[in-house]
Amino acid sequence: MTISIREAVEGDAAMIASIYNQGIDDRGATFEREPRSAEDIAGKLADRERYPLLVICEDEVVLGWAGLSSYRPRECYAGIAEFSIYLDRSARGRGLGRQLLTALIDVARKRGYWKLVSRIFPFNTGSRALCRACGFREVGTYEKHGRLDGQWRDVVIVERLIPENVT
Repeated sequence: MTISIREAVEGDAAMIASIYNQGIDDRGATFEREPRSAEDIAGKLADRERYPLLVICEDEVVLGWAGLSSYRPRECYAGIAEFSIYLDRSARGRGLGRQLLTALIDVARKRGYWKLVSRIFPFNTGSRALCRACGFREVGTYEKHGRLDGQWRDVVIVERLIPENVT
């Protein structure tokens, strides 16, 4: 079995959507409630030069994805990106998330980003541990940040500086 990480292409959109939809169904990684389609993902891939999206594959089968998205529209935040990472249920706990997030950080470094940020549900201990292992720090908690299934949810804020790009 060969593990590889590469930039996503439009042909990956259906599998990326499927993996993201697992995260939506599990209710442990996103406030989203509506499933995503391959067309939704293809739209995101259209801006992958600015906001790259990577996939991790085992023998060419996509097992996970990680991507960057806009943080804020103001010019002073141009070097900050939000990140997302999702693994297929069958791929969790195998160290693939660490490989994928490390690769995303490297791509962000090469594209000039100086900081990556995200928000994680406090009970998502796997994602929090992954972020710590990849050099992220928890900087606080947004209380009652959003409602999911009728319940208010807090989120833990994580950030990672990319020192080479902080000048």
